[in-house]
Amino acid sequence: MVVEDDENLRIAVAAKLRTSNVEVDACGDIKTADPALRENHYDCVVFDRMLPDGDAIDYVHARRREGWHAPVLFLTARDALADRVAGFEHGGDDYLVKPFAMAELAERVANLCRRAGIFRPTVLSHTDLVMDCARREVRRAGALLTLTNKEFAVLEYLLTRAGRTVGRADLIEHCWDEQTDPMSNVVDATVRRLRRKLREPELIHAVRGVGYRLGTP
Repeated sequence: MVVEDDENLRIAVAAKLRTSNVEVDACGDIKTADPALRENHYDCVVFDRMLPDGDAIDYVHARRREGWHAPVLFLTARDALADRVAGFEHGGDDYLVKPFAMAELAERVANLCRRAGIFRPTVLSHTDLVMDCARREVRRAGALLTLTNKEFAVLEYLLTRAGRTVGRADLIEHCWDEQTDPMSNVVDATVRRLRRKLREPELIHAVRGVGYRLGTP
């Protein structure tokens, strides 16, 4: 999630992160961001400090007291030592002063995302299918498969819920971003390609009118 009131900067940051294969939601103030931050699990949240409806460190501090753990990166033009210290004291995990290089921002976000995933399994498996999340490798019956980033994300999500039916809307929410039309066929098209690459016997089963389930052959 990127919370930045400067529309041009918000668009540029989101675009840069998307080119780094990060799914991004973006908005311009705390009021708009709050419902999404409470409903969704984000691996990283990028906050501009001074937003139209308040200082983001106050929001983060209050959410930390509620037990919220999402890694937070503050963006700000305030570069005094006291400002940086305040950011960390109020629950920030990283602090980047404007103006900044987009490449550095992307690396800092990637680092925080990795930190968020520290407790996730490194290797996921189901029957003869093995996914090494750290190496980003997928093998079936020992054979290495070549998957796109989106195919990898969909398969990873299905693997973490093996045996359970996963709805199309759920896949869009976790594997795409807010710009994706929920009525589009992106999920079905991605799953079709994934099924072909996984080969027979089939592991991903369609559940009519609902979504997909990773089951047994």
